[in-house]
Amino acid sequence: MPSHIRVGRFTRVVAGCTAALLMTACAMPAKRTVLSTTGVPPAIGPYSQMVAHGNTLYLSGVIPLNEAGNAVVGTTIEEQTHAVLRYIGTMLQSQGLDYTDVLSSSVFMKDLNEFAAMNKVYGEYFKPGNAPVRATVEVARLPRDVKVEIAVIVGRR
Repeated sequence: MPSHIRVGRFTRVVAGCTAALLMTACAMPAKRTVLSTTGVPPAIGPYSQMVAHGNTLYLSGVIPLNEAGNAVVGTTIEEQTHAVLRYIGTMLQSQGLDYTDVLSSSVFMKDLNEFAAMNKVYGEYFKPGNAPVRATVEVARLPRDVKVEIAVIVGRR
């Protein structure tokens, strides 16, 4: 049996099931869920490791700290980038995801003169043809004076 939906000055006739789905979908906002996992450094401030909203997962910026969060891992940009991307991989795995699910990444670097070295390591985790969109910027300073921080946005399956 058709239903009538009034939109502004217009009335639309739609199938009853479609109208019910439209009204239900519009009335139910996506739920925000705070997530965390072990095997990565704890948050060092008032923020969450991960937040899911609908089918999107947001990972906080990750810096190269040891699992206890009390010491920097690595001294070179390569070592620090590997550490950060391994932690991101651990966070993704905890949600049943992997690097191919990453939609966007933001890379913050202390020195863009080290971009080629960082990019080489980054390419080991994100393959051309399936890499996320990315912004890379040089910043004046990062927490704990690390060389790199990476934050990602992920599409959940």
